[in-house]
Amino acid sequence: MKNKAVAEIFRQIGEILEIQGENPFRIRAYLRAAQSIESLNRDIAKLAAEEKLKEIPGIGKDLAEKIKEIVNTGKLKFYEQLRDSVPEGLTLLMSVPGIGPKSAKLLYEHLKIRNINDLEQQALAHQIRILPGFKEKTEENILRGIALIKKAKERMPLAVALATAEEFTDSLKKIKQVEQIEPAGSLRRRKETVRDIDILVSSRQPKKIMDTFTKLVQVKEILAQGPTKSSVLTKEGIQVDLRVVQPKSFGAALLYFTGCKEHNIKLRQMAAKKGVKINEYGLFKKNKWLAGKKEQDIYKLLKLNPIAPELREDQGELEAALKAQLPELLELTDIKGDLHLHSQWSDGAHSLGELVRAAKVKGYQYIAITDHSQSVRIAHGLSPERLKRQIAAIAKLNKKFKGIKILAGSEVDIKSDGSLDFPDRILKQLDLVIAAVHSGFKQSQEQLTQRITRAMENKYVNIIAHPSGRLLGQREPYALDMEAVLKQAKKTGTWMEISAFPDRLDLIDINCRRAKELGAQMAISTDSHLLSHLDYMYLGVSVARRGWLEKKDVANTLPLEKFLQAVKKKR
Repeated sequence: MKNKAVAEIFRQIGEILEIQGENPFRIRAYLRAAQSIESLNRDIAKLAAEEKLKEIPGIGKDLAEKIKEIVNTGKLKFYEQLRDSVPEGLTLLMSVPGIGPKSAKLLYEHLKIRNINDLEQQALAHQIRILPGFKEKTEENILRGIALIKKAKERMPLAVALATAEEFTDSLKKIKQVEQIEPAGSLRRRKETVRDIDILVSSRQPKKIMDTFTKLVQVKEILAQGPTKSSVLTKEGIQVDLRVVQPKSFGAALLYFTGCKEHNIKLRQMAAKKGVKINEYGLFKKNKWLAGKKEQDIYKLLKLNPIAPELREDQGELEAALKAQLPELLELTDIKGDLHLHSQWSDGAHSLGELVRAAKVKGYQYIAITDHSQSVRIAHGLSPERLKRQIAAIAKLNKKFKGIKILAGSEVDIKSDGSLDFPDRILKQLDLVIAAVHSGFKQSQEQLTQRITRAMENKYVNIIAHPSGRLLGQREPYALDMEAVLKQAKKTGTWMEISAFPDRLDLIDINCRRAKELGAQMAISTDSHLLSHLDYMYLGVSVARRGWLEKKDVANTLPLEKFLQAVKKKR
């Protein structure tokens, strides 16, 4: 809880400094510190007590003292003074996609807009377009941005839901009366966003479970409490529902409450044709209980191959299960390397050596260092001269570290006409090239599609990063003919990235499945800027599994030698 509080204060400091037109490096220091703290897998209060705050990337003496003040007092005097120096509500306006510090200030000064509701009303009344620098299109974009924020508030990102569910399940596992426990619902299906969290427990003593659940430290409010079902609201406003069933029915209940609704309906219809009935208590013939302890027992009696939770979306999985044609889904252990990592050379927080050591701990056979190219100045992109020095540094590391291959790569910006930020004479010196769009998101569908498909024609481009450009709850995908892009990926032998970064999860599952059908390959990477981001790989694998992907569909499941051959194949 302290980690989130400190990160949020630092993030708001960065935003206020931006409104005031402060030094960009100072702004970036606070935003980077917020990112580092939010990604910590250790308790910041404990680090403060142990005088280990400077171990956090981007935390120096000044920020360490500020963290101690927050941890010890619950507030920060500097932040409170800073907050009082700007009109209330300006930072809220900046949370709307497309509204920066200057725009927020202008909206406040001219229209006295203090919150998002005011902003929406003025946009609907067409009052924003009359301001200097604003247009009708700006107004439309603001309304779209507000709709995006409202939608994001209704559902939480998968990573947040998984972390919250883990806190509850870890606490409940300590109760000796708990026999089995599993998250259910859309979380178990690994949907990219989740409305609320469902947890299922088997126990012969449900009262003890419910009493403990409703009194957990994470709980802010009890919404409902009953003998077998209770609902609570966490301190972050997340609803968590707990059901307790008898051990005999755990598999049937898990099947039922995992869903989706359409999958369940079709499964019940299939069962009815066989003269049996399925509900959350088991599988029955007339009134005789036949199965229910385990999900696979129910599938077996229905003569279906077991269906992974990620596939239960009524997208042909039951028909495939009948014909024994389900894919052998990708596993996290199949991943042999991470192909999208940022270091201190651009906007990452760690040295090359630190990244290599962290990758070795994960058992990877290879990684690619892919810092930004020169045009992405906000990320301290590398000039050709700096890139040359980095390639030399990576060559030295390859001599030092055994058992892992470090690839010299670059995340190269795709310019507005589809040309690349580096010429071929530089690209040919790299082991791996990732091409990505970082600007011009409002171009037409035709322009953006041509831009990406042209970049794929370059023989040195191996991967298209985060292809749709979307940021969950922050930015919609840009206009793109994804079918044309995926066909070009197949034609040119370019891999499409599944970005495992929690805000992206891009490509999405539907596009992954279409890419598979077309014969295009994917590469799953984390786009890591911190060591802790390397742990996000499981999120990318979840997207791949929902997209019916197998080991053969993902390039970085290949062992080192075969992977290097695959990289060179396009050149």
